[in-house]
Amino acid sequence: MSTTSDEAAGTVLRVLVADDHPVVRSGIAGLLGVEPDIDVVGEAADGEEALVLAHALHPDLVLMDLRMPRLDGAGATARVVAELPGTHVLVLTTYETDADILRAVEAGATGYLLKDTPRAELVAGVRAAARGEAALSPSVARRLVQQVRGTGERLTARETQVLAAVARGLSNAAVGAELFISEATVKTHLLRVFAKLGVDDRTHAVTVAMSRGILPSA
Repeated sequence: MSTTSDEAAGTVLRVLVADDHPVVRSGIAGLLGVEPDIDVVGEAADGEEALVLAHALHPDLVLMDLRMPRLDGAGATARVVAELPGTHVLVLTTYETDADILRAVEAGATGYLLKDTPRAELVAGVRAAARGEAALSPSVARRLVQQVRGTGERLTARETQVLAAVARGLSNAAVGAELFISEATVKTHLLRVFAKLGVDDRTHAVTVAMSRGILPSA
């Protein structure tokens, strides 16, 4: 049976689990707790509690859910990273929209895994993130690569405004009136949106934008 460098060196990783669902939180803690080189030192039910416990316990890693009450995962991540330089954050969530991923990465998360990640990969990701190494679910990695490669393909602020107005059911003429631009300009923005999102009509553009987190879900 192979061992990790942490196990071989006898290093025990101190992990704090933050998730607002008690059953999920306990399950994650139990899964990690059986590993000889991982010690789950605390559990938090929201971002505020995660921050308080991180300051009190100084874990090597906070395993952070994204959508939690009081202070969400991205906000808590930013504060942990800023206030506790020795503590890394690994996001573990069910959400993988572009907006969620970018918020977490910009907040300073070392990695981003999905809750359907196989057990062995989750444990390996925890060990890697605690060492400061990136740990990403394959689908998340692909999205980040696409973002890096295609920064020019992201919607502009105006294109997003136009698409948001379309999502509210406004006609091109109504969008133009609301944004003080001509109907022809609205059409031009929509054509660019269609090309960037790989769609050919307004309905699909709105659906894809919502699925990617560009627009809020209805």
